[in-house]
Amino acid sequence: MTVTKPTRIGIIGAGNIGNVHMETFKTIPWAQLAGVTDVYLPLAEMRAKDHNIEQVYANSDKLLEDPTIDAVVIAVSNEWHAPIAVKALEAGKHVMLEKPMAIDLASARQIVEAERKSGKILMIPHQMRWEAASIAVKEQVEKGALGHIYHAKASYLRRKGIPGWGTWFTQMDKSGGGPLIDLGVHMLDLTMYLMGNPKPVSVYGSTYAEFGPRKQGIGTWGAPNWEGKFDVEDLATALIKFENGATLSLDVSWAGLLETDNLPVVQLLGSEGGAYLKGAKGKLFAEKFDRIVETELSAPAANDDPRARMVQHFLSSIASGSEPLTSVMSGYTNNLILDAIYRSSQTGNEVKLNWDIE
Repeated sequence: MTVTKPTRIGIIGAGNIGNVHMETFKTIPWAQLAGVTDVYLPLAEMRAKDHNIEQVYANSDKLLEDPTIDAVVIAVSNEWHAPIAVKALEAGKHVMLEKPMAIDLASARQIVEAERKSGKILMIPHQMRWEAASIAVKEQVEKGALGHIYHAKASYLRRKGIPGWGTWFTQMDKSGGGPLIDLGVHMLDLTMYLMGNPKPVSVYGSTYAEFGPRKQGIGTWGAPNWEGKFDVEDLATALIKFENGATLSLDVSWAGLLETDNLPVVQLLGSEGGAYLKGAKGKLFAEKFDRIVETELSAPAANDDPRARMVQHFLSSIASGSEPLTSVMSGYTNNLILDAIYRSSQTGNEVKLNWDIE
């Protein structure tokens, strides 16, 4: 890609995932880490020193006011995704917005409207699309090797993986949900992408909270706050139906008494072939001359970096003015389904999706 000058990046949120983004962006020659901010300024100052970032801003408003910042990465708690993203778009910044795009459907709608008014790029960093195995399967789907994909199964099941018990992670009004909105959004995004992005039309789902309320199933991500609360689910299951007749079965958990290696799994069932993804590995299946043919996908190279591919795509989208793969509407679609699963769990009924924005 030919560039005249590097894209100047501002990081909003210097926590764990913000730091991952900083590590990635600083490896890209045509990106420049120009600024960082965090509600806890000493953390932002430490990251600035670690990553040689030019400036630390007192808050996100100050960073967004800087006309020299071209694009921002928003890596804050879910409740602040929409407010900061809308401000960033209104300030004329391109945006990489951490998943889930918004805490709820109403907030997601606000982001879509702001993005359309701004003329700027907004991308959701769903890194699973950029895994080598995912790319290989997508290529086969587009070649027609799987035929008509009529069903898919997606799961991301953790045995003991509740993050930051009592912090914003486990509070519905701050996170929007538990493993469904944390892990399920990844699985929905990747699986629908591999299926060819069929239009979802209805959802039936259930959520459960069996371990979190008892302070069991605690994981290692984030420090717990035992004075806090847990009012989200720790397991969710759903069936999504699509306009073309296909279906998607989804199961995600933070905690559960089950056998699991904690890796995400996607299975695609097609009329001519099948695919299986588990973590960074994959297989393709077919039947030839009455025999089952199983092909292992090549292992990624040791220096393979899916996040670098993802960041390069973001920067290329900015340079060309083209819509990124994980666009604002991909984020809205995910929020639409997530919202419907939670409503279905509350009512016990199937929920028809209302596509008021397309």
